[in-house]
Order: sequence, then structure tokens, then C-alpha cells
Amino acid sequence: MAARILVVDDDPKVLSLMRRGLTFAGYAVDQAADGDEALAVARDNPPDLVVLDVMLPKLDGIEVCRRLRAADRTLPILMLTARDRVPDRIAGLDAGADDYLVKPFAFDELLARIRALLRRPRPAEEHGGLQFSDLVLDTSTRDLYRGERSIELTTREYELLEFLMRHPRQVLTRDQIFEQVWGSDFLGGSNLIDVHVMRLRDKLEAGGEPRLIHTIRGAGYSLREA
Repeated sequence: MAARILVVDDDPKVLSLMRRGLTFAGYAVDQAADGDEALAVARDNPPDLVVLDVMLPKLDGIEVCRRLRAADRTLPILMLTARDRVPDRIAGLDAGADDYLVKPFAFDELLARIRALLRRPRPAEEHGGLQFSDLVLDTSTRDLYRGERSIELTTREYELLEFLMRHPRQVLTRDQIFEQVWGSDFLGGSNLIDVHVMRLRDKLEAGGEPRLIHTIRGAGYSLREA
């Protein structure tokens, strides 16, 4: 069965182009032109993935993303934005987006991002957990604790942290992280990893705890105690 993609954009031309292109690529496509309609369509026809513009009438894309994420922790959400500023990307990631793409974009890149997100397992089937220092990640429920403190993660943050925790003290290159967390179809060259690591650090260190995710200059990142 073809994956169902919900495309949300207030530009009729963009909606038409996206619908034709994604349908030609073999996907079933629903569309919405504003935030309220997006939530209604998602409720009535649950999508496998959402392509969501940030600037929308009624409810903006950030609020739509937040509500979609509250309803489904594992739904892949790809946000579109016309602004390539770090604060704008962080706002989308904090709302629960898994990835973002800056307009204008090449349609082939959009397809590559969609394939990578759909290839991601949802959710983990295994039971058990991972532990490093005072960090405990339950892989059956995706709950994270640092000491007694519970920490909420977006889907992408979970996958990044899980990869780091499965390879403690190893230096993981950017290429390895892109391959394992974003997928081989992901087109590199962005600072996605840096933004996600920054958000993870903020959450892991919010209680004043020592840093566990370290930057290895010129190489990548490593989960290790100082």
C-alpha cells in the first residue's frame, strides 16, 4: 500500500505541484491550505508523513506541528520554511518536527528527505534500555531519565541519542550520524546535526548536569564523561 502524505501549504500552486509530483512518485496525497484544515484531514485520514509549511493562515505551522506531535509521537513531520535562520529551525524542531527544508528547494531533495523519514522504524519493538552515566533510555517506551529527572525528546532527538548511547565513548563522524539517523538518501551539507545536538545538550543539561555529548573537533561527536 502506498504511503499517505499530507501536504499543508496556503499556496495553491505549491499544493498542485506537490500533489502531482508526489502522486507520480507513487504516494497517496492529501492536502490542506490552512492549519485548521490540516488537523481535520489528519484526524479523518491519518497520514504516514506530513509536509508542513510554517507560514499558514488560522493556525501557523508551528502550532499545527505541536498538535500533531501531541497526538502521535512517531508521525514523521517535514517542515518547510522560507527563512533559513537557526532560531526558525529551532522553533520547528522544538515543536516536534523531524526535519526541515528551506524554500525554494529541489523536488528531488524533498523526495529524498521523505524516503529517509519513511524508512525510519516506528516505534522500537525491542524491550529493555540503555544506560550511560546517570542517563537511562528505555527503548521500549522511549522514555529518557537523567537521574530522577524525566526528559521529553522529539523523535529525531531520540534516534540521535539512541545512536550515541549504543556507541558510548566512540567518536562518531558526521557521515556516520547522517547515515544512521537521517538515512543514506539524506543530502548532507546542512547543520542539522549541530542543531539537534545543541537541543539535546540543552535538555540533558537543564538541571545543571555535566556535559555528556562532546564535540570532537574536526571529527564528529562522542558520548563520554568529561
